[in-house]
Amino acid sequence: MSIPLLIANFLTVSAFFLHTFMGDKELKILEPKHLGNEDSFLAREKWTMARCGWHWLSFDLLFASVGLALISFSNFFENEKLLLQVLAFYFFGYGLSWLIGIAISKSFPQNYLKLGQWMLCWVISGLIYWGI
Repeated sequence: MSIPLLIANFLTVSAFFLHTFMGDKELKILEPKHLGNEDSFLAREKWTMARCGWHWLSFDLLFASVGLALISFSNFFENEKLLLQVLAFYFFGYGLSWLIGIAISKSFPQNYLKLGQWMLCWVISGLIYWGI
C-alpha cells in the first residue's frame, strides 16, 4: 500500500463527488429556458451536450478512483505498474488539455488560478507517478 496512491485515490474520489453533484448544480444555473422557438431548442441541445460531456468526465474520475482502490487494496491487476503509468499520463494529459483550453479562451482576471483544475490533475498525476 502506497501513501501517494492513497492520497491520489482520495483526491479522485473527492473530485468525483464534487464534480458529479456540485458541478451539476452549477451547470443547472446555465440551463436555457424553454421558449418554444428554434433558437431555444438549439440552446437546449448544446446545453444537454455540455452536461453529458461533463458527466463523461465524472465517470472518468469514478473509474480512476475504482482502479486506484483496486491497486491499493487488492491484487486484482497483474501489471499494476503499467496501469499506474497510464493513469499518471492520463491525468497529466487532462491537466495539459485544461491549460490549452484556458489559453485559447478569452482571458479574465486570474483565469489560470480560478480555473485551476489543471493543478489538481497534475498533483494526482505526480502522486500516482511517485507511488509507482
